[in-house]
Amino acid sequence: MEYLKIVGGNDISGSVEISGAKNAALPLIACTILGKNEITIGNLPNVVDINTFLKLIKKLGGSFEKDGNSVKINTSSINNTTATYDIVKTMRASILVLGPILARFGTCEVSLPGGCAIGQRPVDLHLKALEQMGAKIEILHGYIKATAPNGLKGAKIVFDKVTVGGTENTVMAAALAHGTTTIINAAKEPEIVQLCEVIRNAGVKVEGIGTSKIIIEGTGQKLLDIKPFDVIPDRIEAGTYMCAAAIKNQKLKIEKVIPLHLEAVISKLEEMNFEVLQDENSVTILPTNEIKPVNIITTEYPGFPTDMQAQFMALATQANGTSTIDERLFENRFMHVSELLRLGADIHLNGNTATINGKAGTLNGTDVMATDLRASSALVLAALVANGETNIHRIYHLDRGYEDLEGKLSKIGANVKRFTE
Repeated sequence: MEYLKIVGGNDISGSVEISGAKNAALPLIACTILGKNEITIGNLPNVVDINTFLKLIKKLGGSFEKDGNSVKINTSSINNTTATYDIVKTMRASILVLGPILARFGTCEVSLPGGCAIGQRPVDLHLKALEQMGAKIEILHGYIKATAPNGLKGAKIVFDKVTVGGTENTVMAAALAHGTTTIINAAKEPEIVQLCEVIRNAGVKVEGIGTSKIIIEGTGQKLLDIKPFDVIPDRIEAGTYMCAAAIKNQKLKIEKVIPLHLEAVISKLEEMNFEVLQDENSVTILPTNEIKPVNIITTEYPGFPTDMQAQFMALATQANGTSTIDERLFENRFMHVSELLRLGADIHLNGNTATINGKAGTLNGTDVMATDLRASSALVLAALVANGETNIHRIYHLDRGYEDLEGKLSKIGANVKRFTE
């Protein structure tokens, strides 16, 4: 098993380029199931989750040719409508094939994804939406079995709460449905905006992109001619490197980003007394004479993202004062706290609220264990300012969502190396 050895204390400087967004690429790959043509996707991040999803496409009967950060996908030959447990257990996002396969073929079986380390993320809202569109759904032997022999029908879907995956599945299903689907209380994340734009550019009428009310006029099971596109930049990867600059309190330019997608992160960094320079496709973090504490509440986009709270917790350990982080979206997303405590952080938990007493220079390197993707990045950030060596184990979590992390960090001056235990 591989691990990262990070020696703290090195200065960082220069610039880092951000890869394509994993969370955008996954539904976009699923979206190719709606297409009748070979589809070229550029700016694809080279991370484990993407490669797993491509394997799923192949297992369904499709094909792909990957060349660096570009892939050509052809799903015209799909002849299997079952996503089996062996794939779904390794990547929860496999549930995203449910909507497009069902809409195209009128039948689909997908293994139940279950929960994950950061908490339960049930798919009941996905299933309820598809049922409203005319699907018959049973859960048997750990599988979701969905059928709609005459195709899905447009419907008014009102989500009881905001669901990113549920919105994505419904948008894809609606694209091939008979009639018009209206989604109320839709998620507004940039990843959903791009999914809607790709479907619209393929000839589907889509209104309300980027709002909480999306209206889609389906094609009646007529497959789409999906145009080539590039995946949007990864706002969470960008935010992570912004926190790297902040925790080191040194100047760093983050390139190939969309600053609009980072407004909540930029706002919190400014509250912590950092100056953030922005232009069309980059942001630059400037050092400050005092890192101030911050209060954070995670919420749906465009609010502060839950995928950034772990990184800001690491940053808060270096602030001059007491910060609080209130996690509102997941019930078990503070598992990185115990590992940050091993490094010497002063953090107290009360339910889903963490109180961080910050003081620069108090972290000391040791062995720590990654528990999930974003928790892993918090440990990396803490290690950059810790005294001595930090060994981060179970970094397969990091590899799920960060492309060439050690390479990018090394380029800007950090002492980061990968070893095999």
